[in-house]
Amino acid sequence: MTTMEIETRGLAETARRELGLLLSAGQLKAFAWYARELRAWNLRFNLTALEDPSEVEIKHFLDSLTCLRVMGTNPSGRLADVGSGAGFPGIPLKIAAPELAVTLIESNSKKAEFCRHVVQGLGLESVEVLNARAEVVGRSPDHRGAYDWAVARAVARLPIVIELLLPLLKVGGLGIAQKGKSAPAEVEQAGPALEAIGGRVREMIPVQLPSVSEPRFLVVIEKISVTPDRFPRRPGMAAKRPLGPPEP
Repeated sequence: MTTMEIETRGLAETARRELGLLLSAGQLKAFAWYARELRAWNLRFNLTALEDPSEVEIKHFLDSLTCLRVMGTNPSGRLADVGSGAGFPGIPLKIAAPELAVTLIESNSKKAEFCRHVVQGLGLESVEVLNARAEVVGRSPDHRGAYDWAVARAVARLPIVIELLLPLLKVGGLGIAQKGKSAPAEVEQAGPALEAIGGRVREMIPVQLPSVSEPRFLVVIEKISVTPDRFPRRPGMAAKRPLGPPEP
C-alpha cells in the first residue's frame, strides 16, 4: 500500500466518522496531491508549521471540512475565504463541495501563489485567488454583499473577523469563524462589532478533532442588515482599533 493510499484512507475514514461525509476516490486523490504539494512548497516557503501527514490530514483538511456542519454536505453558492493562507478552509471545501464558487483572499503573495498552483494543478473550476487585503476586497463592488458564505480560520479575534467577513456577505448570508478555546470569551466581546456592522451570532458549535485535545468551535454569524458604508475601515484599522472592549 502506498503512502498516498494510507493517507487518503485515513482521511476517508475520519471524514465519514466525524462528519458523515463520503469522499469519492477522485476527491481523495485530490487531497493526497494537495498534501504532497504542501510538503514540497514548505521546503522553500513557510506555508504552514505542520509537516506530519497525519497532522495535515486532521488539523488542516478535516478541520477545514468541519465547516460543512453548518453548510451541509452538498452546499452551493458563493464562498469567500478570508485570510486563506495555504488554502484553508476554502480549497478543501471546494474539493468536497464542487458546486461552490470560491474566492480565496490572501495578502501574502507566496501563499496566494501556492493557492493558484493548487487550483491550477487540481483543475478546480470557479475558484478565484485574490492577492489582496480583505478590507480592500470588502469595498469592491464585485465582492461587497456578493457572498452566501464567508469563512475565516485562525485569522484574528472575533470582533476583527466580523469586520472582515460581514461586508462580503449578502443579507441572510452566513459567516463561519473557526476558533479555539477562546471562542466563548470572544463572542461575549463581539456585541459592538455585530451591532455596528449588521450581524448576530446564530450559534456556536463545538468541534472535537481526533487526537487534538484543545477544544474548537464554529462561530456562526448571520448577516441581518446591510453593512454601513464606512465598513470595513482601511487596512489595519480593524486590528488596531477593534470594535468592542480591548483585548485583556
